[in-house]
Amino acid sequence: MAKGDDAVRRKRSRIERKKMRKESTVSARVASIIAAKSRRKAGKRRMCQGMCFSLPTPEDPFNEKNDKAQNSKNCKKPKKLAPRKVDPKNEQSKLLTSLSNKGQTIPEGAGKLNHRLFGNGAVINANERVDGSNTGNTDCLSKFLILCLNAIQNAWVHDGTFDASVDRPLLANTWGVELWKCCSVGSDILETSGTCTSIEQIAWLVSTASDVFSRKEKEGQFVATPFLLLLVPSQEKAIKVRSVCKPLKDLGIHTVSLHPGASVGHQIHGLRSCEPEFLVSTPERLFELVSLKAIDISGVSLLVLDGLESFVSGGFVDALKSLRQFISGSPQTIIFSDSYGNMSTSVVQNLFEGPIRRLSLNDSIASQSACISQFIHVYISEEEKISKAIQILKQACDNRVRAMLLRVLFIAGTTSNPQMLITALRAEGFYASNDSLSDGSQGGVSNFSYHNSEKRVAVSVTDQEHIISREDIGEFEIAVFVDFPSINDYIGVLTRVARRSVDGALHSFFSQEDVPLAAPLIKVLEQCAQPVPVTLKNSFDS
Repeated sequence: MAKGDDAVRRKRSRIERKKMRKESTVSARVASIIAAKSRRKAGKRRMCQGMCFSLPTPEDPFNEKNDKAQNSKNCKKPKKLAPRKVDPKNEQSKLLTSLSNKGQTIPEGAGKLNHRLFGNGAVINANERVDGSNTGNTDCLSKFLILCLNAIQNAWVHDGTFDASVDRPLLANTWGVELWKCCSVGSDILETSGTCTSIEQIAWLVSTASDVFSRKEKEGQFVATPFLLLLVPSQEKAIKVRSVCKPLKDLGIHTVSLHPGASVGHQIHGLRSCEPEFLVSTPERLFELVSLKAIDISGVSLLVLDGLESFVSGGFVDALKSLRQFISGSPQTIIFSDSYGNMSTSVVQNLFEGPIRRLSLNDSIASQSACISQFIHVYISEEEKISKAIQILKQACDNRVRAMLLRVLFIAGTTSNPQMLITALRAEGFYASNDSLSDGSQGGVSNFSYHNSEKRVAVSVTDQEHIISREDIGEFEIAVFVDFPSINDYIGVLTRVARRSVDGALHSFFSQEDVPLAAPLIKVLEQCAQPVPVTLKNSFDS
């Protein structure tokens, strides 16, 4: 071939490669990883490939029908992987062995997670497939997520802040797995542990955001930057979060922190020279930079508020509302708070626009009942109680401004007649179903209940005997104890109701016969930072 033809051929190849790069549906970072993997594979060949080679024939010009019998003599057929049976007695030891990194030991208690880490880098459930892919399977952690977590943990080992013989590995954090599952389906999250975010929680949060961002890029979606906006209450917390995100820079995730510790001009100059995927900032400094049009946060997809109670006590509520208006659309929102007072609950209700998922590190009463209002009503007669119950329902319908159908659960006791309550509710235009006659598994949230209600409210009436077996209590925004139950039943409903809402309510009627339960009830109200009615205190003192 002449030299001129060779030059033309090389030029044509360059043009084709450039065209293929432009038409690629993956990002440059993902494409580089795929290309590196292809180059590694190109230098390897199985031993049987040279022995199984056969020339094409006129009948088979593309060599598609090789002699399978001849090939089977020289090549070993790959063995099919049979599904592995999990022995519950050995499950913990398998997890400890699989999570060990280069002989590092794992502390006791780390093997309680119902997942296993396999050699291909996928953490999966025992009944799921072992492929490490992420095709809508929320029980199978993605490889890129594990890569991010390992990068952060290795950085901690290098800095001496992580000791494998004492500290629990990040992959054994069940809270982080639940966070990743919720973020993968795009749910808004309310974290109700009542503590500041730990360094492990931050690691899972930024790794999960990195995985979601990488997945969207791989699917060919246009992802605006910054993708993650994490608001923190202080400069110290911003520096702490930035240090956790630093190892992710080698994986293509760039983080910028904005706080009052640096001049505005310096930060404006830095923002002009980069487009960070993650942005960590204090509310006042971010509002200042957005007002100066130094950064655009309209395309933020994930909004995280770390320390809501600190924002409220510091007077940054107005800044939060203003920053939320700069963000277009409905970004996925995650809120952490030290505690949830009346003002914090009001802010949470304004930030969330739809159903939520609750997440907590512990099972305490205060954590499980966060943002759920408790009301105690003292009554005298049975007629007064039913009239007050209907009045509660009417007020709830008038105060709910959200475009969602209200679901209410009435729990009758031994003295109340469920049928009498149903008759009174239907007389006021509400459709009420008697779930005490069924097993309670369906609840009162069916379409039939909505369509038959003039108020567009689904009301279910059940008794205290069936309340323990119900599995749909979390779907009700409001629960009403027509007769006060035992303290255990009260706590059981309090910690299970309104799991998808941030403005849940639990109403209870208290009579003179329930005075012996006043002391433990007051204790529960104080633990949950709920106001104690004066009438309840007086009944206890008497």
